Amino acid sequence: MTTLRAALVIAVTAVSANIWAETSTDAAATLEKAKNVFQPLPKSAQLESANPDTTPALVKLGHELYFDPRLSKNGNVSCNSCHNLATYGVDNLPKSLGTDAKPGGRNPPTTLNAALNTTQFWDGRAQDVEEQAGGPLLNPVEMGLADEAEAVKRVSEIPGYVESFKDIFGDKDPVTFKHITQAIGAYERTLITPSPFDRFLQGDTDALSPTQLAGLNKFMDYGCIACHSGVNLGGGQFQKFGLVDGPYWKFTGAEEHDEGRFEVTKAENDKFLFRVPTLRNVEYTYPYFHDGSVKSLHRAVKIMGMAQLGRELPEKDIDDIVAFLNSLTGEVSEQARVIPLLPKSVFEKYPQTK
Repeated sequence: MTTLRAALVIAVTAVSANIWAETSTDAAATLEKAKNVFQPLPKSAQLESANPDTTPALVKLGHELYFDPRLSKNGNVSCNSCHNLATYGVDNLPKSLGTDAKPGGRNPPTTLNAALNTTQFWDGRAQDVEEQAGGPLLNPVEMGLADEAEAVKRVSEIPGYVESFKDIFGDKDPVTFKHITQAIGAYERTLITPSPFDRFLQGDTDALSPTQLAGLNKFMDYGCIACHSGVNLGGGQFQKFGLVDGPYWKFTGAEEHDEGRFEVTKAENDKFLFRVPTLRNVEYTYPYFHDGSVKSLHRAVKIMGMAQLGRELPEKDIDDIVAFLNSLTGEVSEQARVIPLLPKSVFEKYPQTK
């Protein structure tokens, strides 16, 4: 009996070793395949060298402005209200509520890793996070300030901010709308979230589970990488929603039919084109699509298969792809998530902070 048990242990060990070796080999092959399509997130030092104007002082100022509701008409909405860093840079609402408690026009994209997108907003109307930062401030449905001058006036009435702007930009005309958005953008450029998938791309073949590896292979083989590739797995191009089968609302059930990029360019070919979203942290950035019409990631993948690929993906394949997408969930740095102590207002009509 002892001999039989020993033989069984040896046999099981041998089988396990073979399975491990096969999985390891598959992981290595998948890694080589993936490295032709994706890139890991850059290190913070690389980002800093690419943006020499992004100093620690500017980032600190942007951090404060990002969390400051006094930059909204009613003093009740900050950037973080809709792009909450505690919930992966979104608020999990289909459409965020602005300063007058009215819903916005589209689902707000996450600010995490947004600096790596080639354009900003669903319709690409802003080129970078600095330009994007100015949009919500002046949008009457979002933060609701009347114009750039009002934004400058709000900031100029807070002595602590004026001092910070002078330290960074000099004494001559330190507080400008451009400087405000530059500071917010500098902070957003630090919102990078390394994930298990980045460790995998850097050579750690144990970073993904067997199911996630299977999902990665299916993600690549089905052709999802035609849009979702590169360092941000998206964010680098525009694509028609309903490319193969549409219109898109027959899948999402959306009652409003947003024409996307067309609203910016008025070019007929741009109808129903949207900037491809990043898939980083997609596990938690629900609801999905430009209108926030789909809450389930499984259903979103299913819809993408039909609308973009013209295929009804098997349930098992969808489950595997979702498992892979979960490997894109990263970590928001503790420093970035800290709610800063804001400088005091001089007028009581704005919220007092310190």
